[in-house]
Amino acid sequence: MSRGMKIGIGLVVIVAGFVGFGYARAQKKKNAGTEVRIEKVGRRDLVAAVTASGKIQPETKVDISADITGRILKLGVKEGDVVTKGQFLVQIDPAQYEAAVAQAQGLVASNEATLLQVKATRDQAERALTRSRELAKRGADLIAPEAVEQSQTSYDVALANYNATKAQLDQARASLQQARDNLSKTHLVSPINGRVTRLPVEVGEVAVPSTFSKENGLLMTIADLSVILAKVQVDETDIVRLSKGDSVQVAIDAFPDTTFLGHVTKISHSATLPTAATSQNGQSSDRAVDFDVEITLARPPADIRPDLSCTARVVTATRARTLSIPIIALTVRDNQPVPSEAKPDDDQPQPSSRRDTVHFAKKEAEGVFVVRNGIASFRPVKVGVAGDEYFEVLDGLREGEEIVAGTYQAIRDLKDGAHVHAAPAPGAGNGSKEAKAS
Repeated sequence: MSRGMKIGIGLVVIVAGFVGFGYARAQKKKNAGTEVRIEKVGRRDLVAAVTASGKIQPETKVDISADITGRILKLGVKEGDVVTKGQFLVQIDPAQYEAAVAQAQGLVASNEATLLQVKATRDQAERALTRSRELAKRGADLIAPEAVEQSQTSYDVALANYNATKAQLDQARASLQQARDNLSKTHLVSPINGRVTRLPVEVGEVAVPSTFSKENGLLMTIADLSVILAKVQVDETDIVRLSKGDSVQVAIDAFPDTTFLGHVTKISHSATLPTAATSQNGQSSDRAVDFDVEITLARPPADIRPDLSCTARVVTATRARTLSIPIIALTVRDNQPVPSEAKPDDDQPQPSSRRDTVHFAKKEAEGVFVVRNGIASFRPVKVGVAGDEYFEVLDGLREGEEIVAGTYQAIRDLKDGAHVHAAPAPGAGNGSKEAKAS
C-alpha cells in the first residue's frame, strides 16, 4: 500500500470519527430534552387578595360655605386648628344686613299701626251693619233699604282693607325674618367637632355664595378625624370577590414603615366612570371601569391627614395547608377531542353507523405538564383561589407529583410528550441559564 493511500484512509477514519462524535452528541442532546425547572406538588398556606389604590379620607367632613355676599372681617381659626361644635369661625361684614333688619322692623311697625286703624274701621262698620239689620227687622218704615245696603257695602270694604293690611303685615314679618337669617349668616360657627383641614380664604376677601361652583363659596373644611377611611378604586374584574367585613392591610405612602389594619365597610353598586370614558356621541367607550370601596382603619395614626395616597390589600380568601402549584406552571393546551354530532343531510345517503356521524372538535383546557421518567405530559387540572405565587389545586394532581414549574418560555413552547430534564438550581454552576443571567 502506497503512502498516499494510507494518508487517504487515515483522513477518512478521522472524518468518520468526527461525524460519529457529532451524531452521538446530537443524539444525547436530543434525548436529554428541554431544560426546565421541576417542582413537586405540595401543600402550602394561601392567601387570596385584591390590591387597589386610593386616598385617605375622614368619614365625616363639612365644607363651610358662604350663603351671603360680604367682606370677611375676622377669621377665628387657622388651618390645622382643632375646633369644637359651636366655636366661632368666620365673621362677615354685617353692616348691610343690620340695615336690612332695621328697615324690615320699621316696615313691620308701620303695617301693625295701619292694621290697628283698619281694624277699628272694620269694627265700626260691623256695628253699623248690625244696627241697620235690627231696625229693618223691627219695621220696614224704621230704616230705608238703601241704608241697609250702604251699611253692608261699608262693612265689606272695611273687611277687605283689614285682610289686605293683615297680609301686608305678614309679608313684612317674613321679610324681617329673612333679614335676620341673613344677618345670622354673617357669624359662622363650627357644626361639628374636628380639625380645620382646609382654609383657602384670608381676612379682607369677599365671600360669595356658591351658586355655580362649590369652590367659589368655600370658606373652609372641617373634618372629624376620629374615624378614618381608605377610599380605593377596585377594578371591575375584582369587585365581585369583595365582601363587607373583609380584612384589609393598608399601606400609606406617608408612613412607609407601617401597615395599618382595617375592614371593608362599603362597596359601591355602581361604577365610577372617568370623564374621558364617554365619547363625543354620548356613548361609553370600552375602557375599564372601577368601583369605589371604603375601608375603615382600625387604629389610624394621630397625625394622619386627608388626601394621603394609600394602597389597600383586601384579603378575600385563605386556605391552610392546601394542595398548590406555582402560578407560572398553569398553561392552556388543546384538550382531548370532544365528540359532537353533525346534522344529517337529507340529500346524502345516511351512514351505516353512528360513529360515521361524529365529528371531533378540540377544546382548550387549563393544566400543567407532569414529569415522569423525563417525559412531560399535559394534564388538565382544576384550580381554586390564587395566592401571590401559587394556585390552589382542586382536582387533577396528587401531592408529590413532579411538574414543570418554569421557565415561562419553556412552558410556552413545551409539547405534550416532550423530553425534559431538570435545570440546575440557581448558583449551582454554569449549567443553569438562570444562574448565568443572575
